[in-house]
Amino acid sequence: MSIQPGTEGSGSAPETAPPPSSPDKGMFGVMGTGDVSGFGRLVRPRPAVFDSPRPFGGYFDDVYDALEEAYPAFSEAIEKVVVDRAELTLHIRPERIKDVCQVMRDDGSLKFELCSSVDCVDYLATDERRFHIAYQLTSMTYRRRVRLEAAVADGVPLPSVTSVYPTADWQEREVYDMFGVVFTGHPNLTRILMPDDWEGHPQRKDYPLGGVPVEYKGAEIPPPDQRRVYQ
Repeated sequence: MSIQPGTEGSGSAPETAPPPSSPDKGMFGVMGTGDVSGFGRLVRPRPAVFDSPRPFGGYFDDVYDALEEAYPAFSEAIEKVVVDRAELTLHIRPERIKDVCQVMRDDGSLKFELCSSVDCVDYLATDERRFHIAYQLTSMTYRRRVRLEAAVADGVPLPSVTSVYPTADWQEREVYDMFGVVFTGHPNLTRILMPDDWEGHPQRKDYPLGGVPVEYKGAEIPPPDQRRVYQ
């Protein structure tokens, strides 16, 4: 094994390569999209979501009919109904989400007593209302599940459902912390994962991927996009 002149016995670590200057070049020398399939320029399109025709099948028609009967503003609140992969999703106007949840929980023909999760997806550059908040509801009485989904643009708030489903308390805080979506009427809408003085929302698609430097046992570890690049 040959040794480069001037390096023997120095004991110094090799210099860290500078971070890529091109936005099309990622970690480890990856260029462009990083597609390694051999085809190149593969783009995963977002499929268009259309109203599903009736009958929906299974108990989905019963849920739809019960909500329509119990909620007078049904036609104003429901934007569309999608049945996909054996799941029912009701797309709700954001300002109506709390009212719909109240009916879903209290009506005797529905009885969706549990909100098991509140999630968010960022459709940056593909939807003007980029943040889609999904509520997973479960009826333990009738053993049924349904998803409610409300979409808002950046900076547009929507009502909190914590007064209807207390389980949504920390879940809405996490959506606020990670995506910056504001829930009006929440009892304590503060960060839950990041420090209180953190700037930005890490799960937004326009959030920098580099992260922050980390100090570990006296050593400073740079963000991933500033580490060694293998070429």
